[in-house]
Amino acid sequence: MRILAVANQKGGVGKTATVANLGAALAQRGHSVLLIDCDPQGNLTESVGVSIGERAGVYELLMQEDCQLEDTVAATAFDSLFIVPGDLTLAAAEVELARGVERNQRLQAKLGAPLPYEWVLIDTPPSLGFLTLNALAAASGVLIPVQASYLAMHGLRRLLDTVEVVRERSNPALAVAGLVVTMYDRRTVHSREVEQRLREHFGEQVFRTVVDRNIDFDYATVEGRPLVLGSPRSRGAAAYRRLAQEVIRHAADTDTA
Repeated sequence: MRILAVANQKGGVGKTATVANLGAALAQRGHSVLLIDCDPQGNLTESVGVSIGERAGVYELLMQEDCQLEDTVAATAFDSLFIVPGDLTLAAAEVELARGVERNQRLQAKLGAPLPYEWVLIDTPPSLGFLTLNALAAASGVLIPVQASYLAMHGLRRLLDTVEVVRERSNPALAVAGLVVTMYDRRTVHSREVEQRLREHFGEQVFRTVVDRNIDFDYATVEGRPLVLGSPRSRGAAAYRRLAQEVIRHAADTDTA
């Protein structure tokens, strides 16, 4: 089982679209996939067609000791794709965790037993608070969507520093699974320069796949269907299918290293 936290403290960089569409692409290839929505906005939950607030979810999983993962998993309308829902109660969890014990390892403890999923993808809020720290502590890797802009690049070092702190304090197995360039505008020199700088600095850690800026992702969220499943011939869907291939290949290379 692979557990990937998809994280970036900057909002609007395509985290939720990445979790939904990468998860859908992996499920489409026959893998059993669990999505975990740690963002209080609950956009991931809605993007796979699951209603918010109708059942136990990430809040209960983190805050109730007797709540187990199987109590929170909801099926989606798509084969091999499941989700632990998130909603606004997670905003309270951020505050409650601040005064709780084992506040950064709650999710790690709940995901410690063998699970019937090949991939677990965790969507995180646009911050480096306790919800994101729980995701990083539970994950074997962090996948970082980076918007093709200089402002998005500036915050990347802080996230990487946080990953290093989590590795030292609670999760020595945590690794950077890769960076994916998102919100890419092929018409601008700016996007091309940002991509070039990322590849120069991070080398092979940057996935070859680049995800273009595309309004279709917003429409897909409203429809409750990941673009990979709702509009499979779109450029965005094709990009995430390629990313899924790269992620699988990276995992295989890690196993044999």
